[in-house]
Amino acid sequence: MQRRTLLAGGTVWASGLLGGCRPSRPRFHATDLGESRISGELPAEIRDFHGRPWNLADFRGKLVIFFFGYTSCPDICPTALAKYAQLLQQPGLGAERLQVVFITLDPERDTPARLVDYLRWFDASFLGLHGSPAAIAAVARQFRVTVIRQEVGGGIGYSLDHSSGAYVFDRQGKLRLLVADNAKMADIVADLQQLLEENP
Repeated sequence: MQRRTLLAGGTVWASGLLGGCRPSRPRFHATDLGESRISGELPAEIRDFHGRPWNLADFRGKLVIFFFGYTSCPDICPTALAKYAQLLQQPGLGAERLQVVFITLDPERDTPARLVDYLRWFDASFLGLHGSPAAIAAVARQFRVTVIRQEVGGGIGYSLDHSSGAYVFDRQGKLRLLVADNAKMADIVADLQQLLEENP
């Protein structure tokens, strides 16, 4: 359901934003959100796993990738995070030019300590964000992320069906791309390098 939600939701609203794009705009493999008004500034209650308020300006000069998920996710989230970890090994990229930010959709279970333990399996530079259920819900609405809670019983208790894909901000802090979870590595690298070349 996660992949279907992305295609049914993310592409629809993005295409509406792009209807008036000028032909001279850069052409990307990912969905171009250059005309979007979505801000990367989050509510003050959203903190990183060190307890510090999130501020996109702290990473000015880097490309920033937002990914929404939760640590109990069985497939989409770990697969995507492993892909983003591979991005840091690509020529011309790396932690000095790219920041991956994981925003939990499960604040009830994803404590700061749990986020640290989870993300370190992928890359030590990954940053985890959490907050109150109300703050997380507000951020999900801000980015048009769909979240559906499914009670499954047993030791798991519940799972979350959520829209997938990653949001990329350029080095000036402007939202630029929506990258599908099934995007090819070569296409992602090409898009990111194009963004880096815009503001060297």
